[in-house]
Amino acid sequence: MNKKEDLVKDAFKTKTWNEIHTMDSWRVFKIISEFVEGYEKLARIGPCVSLFGSARTKQDNKYYTLAEEIAFKLTIKGYGIITGGGPGIMEAANKGAFRGRGKSVGINIDLPFEQKANDYIDPDKLIMFDHFFVRKVMFMKYAQGFIVLPGGFGTFDELFEAITLIQTKKIGKFPIIMIGKKYWSGLIDWMKKTMLEEESNISWEDLEIFNLVDTADEAVNLIDVFYSKYLLRPNF
Repeated sequence: MNKKEDLVKDAFKTKTWNEIHTMDSWRVFKIISEFVEGYEKLARIGPCVSLFGSARTKQDNKYYTLAEEIAFKLTIKGYGIITGGGPGIMEAANKGAFRGRGKSVGINIDLPFEQKANDYIDPDKLIMFDHFFVRKVMFMKYAQGFIVLPGGFGTFDELFEAITLIQTKKIGKFPIIMIGKKYWSGLIDWMKKTMLEEESNISWEDLEIFNLVDTADEAVNLIDVFYSKYLLRPNF
C-alpha cells in the first residue's frame, strides 16, 4: 500500500459510518453544480460536432493533422466543435475550429496527468469537470455528431457509450463516424465474427449505428447528408 492509500485509510478510520454517508450526500450538490454549469454554457452554443481521440497523439501524427482538417471543414459548414479540451487529438480539433473561426468548446476533466487545457478553446467555452459521467452527459446532449479518431480506453468509453444509448433508444440517432480503417477494422471484424455470428449479442442493425471512413471529406459529408434530412437539436 502506498503513502496516499495509507492517508485515505487513516482518514476513514477517524470517521463514523454516518459521517461517510453525509459526505456522500453533500457530494450530490457538487455534481448538481457541474450539471447546471454545463447546461447553462452549452445550451447557447448551437449545432456542434464532438471529436474524440487520444490525448497522447503528437503533432506530427497523421491523425492529428486529420482531426484538425475535419474540425476546420466542419466549422466552414457552420458547426461548432466540442472536444475533451486536452492535448493530442483534442488540441488538433480545437485548433481546426480556431483556424476556421468557428466555436471551439473544451469539456475538460481534472486528472493527475495528460489533461491540461489546450490553447485553442474559446475562453468562454472551457468547462472543467470532476466527474466523468457528468462530462459524458454534456457530450451526448449537445453534440449533433461524434467523430472518433484512434485513442485509448477513454476514447473507447465515449464511443461505446454513444453506441449503447442509440442502440437502446435512450437518445435519438445521430452520426457516429470512426476515422481510420487500419486502426478500427480489427475491432469491427471482431464484432462481426464474435459478437454477432458466434454469440449473437448484437444484431446487424446495431452495426449500422456507426460508419468507418478514412478521410476528412467523407466524415464531413456524412454529417451534412444526415442533417439535410433532420432538424438540428440536442439529443435529449
